[in-house]
Amino acid sequence: MSIDNQIQVVLIDDDPHLRQALCQTLDLAGLNVLTLGEATGLTARLSRDWPGVVVSDIRMPGMDGLELLTELHGQDPELPVLLITGHGDVPLAVQAMRAGAYDFLEKPFASDALLDSVRRALALRRLVLDNRSLRLALSDRQQLSTRLVGHSPQMLRLREQIGALAATRADVLILGETGAGKEVVARALHDLSNRRSGPFVAINAGALAESVVESELFGHEPGAFTGAQKRRIGKFEFANGGTLFLDEIESMSLDVQVKLLRLLQERVVERLGGNQLIPLDIRIIAATKEDLRQAADQGRFRADLYYRLNVAPLRIPPLRERGEDALMLFQHFADEASSRHGLPLHELQPGQRALLLRHSWPGNVRELQNAAERFALGLELALDATADNPAAGVLTSTPGGLSEQVEQFEKSLIAAELTRPHSSVRSLAEALGIPRKTLHDKLRKHGLNFADSASHSADDE
Repeated sequence: MSIDNQIQVVLIDDDPHLRQALCQTLDLAGLNVLTLGEATGLTARLSRDWPGVVVSDIRMPGMDGLELLTELHGQDPELPVLLITGHGDVPLAVQAMRAGAYDFLEKPFASDALLDSVRRALALRRLVLDNRSLRLALSDRQQLSTRLVGHSPQMLRLREQIGALAATRADVLILGETGAGKEVVARALHDLSNRRSGPFVAINAGALAESVVESELFGHEPGAFTGAQKRRIGKFEFANGGTLFLDEIESMSLDVQVKLLRLLQERVVERLGGNQLIPLDIRIIAATKEDLRQAADQGRFRADLYYRLNVAPLRIPPLRERGEDALMLFQHFADEASSRHGLPLHELQPGQRALLLRHSWPGNVRELQNAAERFALGLELALDATADNPAAGVLTSTPGGLSEQVEQFEKSLIAAELTRPHSSVRSLAEALGIPRKTLHDKLRKHGLNFADSASHSADDE
């Protein structure tokens, strides 16, 4: 059993009378004390961030104080350990201090000497843990900004929410379009939590056949169904002590949703064909690209499960809402690809930047990453044109001359303006600040058609 963080001092001495006397001294000083008669097994009971100090006799049967000091510092070199002995001499004191002991007290010693040393050690421990926490917070922020690239207000807000939720035990529902980075967010929540040393298990519910989904998630016992010859540990049980990421949760059948709701409420799992309830220490992160509230209203998703999951929702903004984040992400992925392939870096040209900003990125970050990979390889690549984005064009890592880039930029601007509603060619020309005759010439030159405009009146064409 681990030692509670409320314990400030662990006192170890094989002499029960001295142990009781020292415990009384520390207790009267208002310190929470745990006394032990031997040192064996103590290290396994202390977490690395336990906020207390250890006071131990040196000469004890089994593990002695110096061996304990070495073992404790193998786990946390900054943990204060005070050593006491009735057989102390100068060489032993020097050996203890060189081994990293915080202090060395020779019996008999005054109670005030022990209290003074323990209090100074506790103050040092608080300072060490505060600094460790600050370093971890800074590292977490840097890690998040590397994983979730972007300076848009939406991404700054998302990183703040992840940082706030990561340290909690709350289950999380991630909302985002296909390719927006839902698994990246889920893994960040896990890696920044106190579960980071536990497993992270990702499963796509939409990719599981209906016939195996329950066995995959909950496991089964031998003979549970035809072909079940051996026990199988399900994903939930496998993720015990860590995090399970369940993507495309909207694709789960209503029967499986019932079992998931029970698991979320009771934190137990029962294998198919079994009778044993297995307790779980697990965090569930679910993700969906659908509106689960709407799905619940339509009877495709259980309303009670929706409300149970929707306690801590995180929405990932689509790339089209993130402005110049697209440029930053594109260059980030292109640089990564260039380094991976041992190729020189390519800089985006003005016309290329305009095309990236105009593109609606229906495939979100996944589409952009693929485009950046092709760009880094020096391949000509076409951004997929969409109904709301005829401005999509061709990017190359080796663009033509200035006149070609200017024409490409001009085409992208006109095509982007065509995506907005215009009642006539006249209003389109006015929006672009050019005469109608010039507009007709440019439409013809670039192969564009006013009929592709979001709305128009044929009377003025």
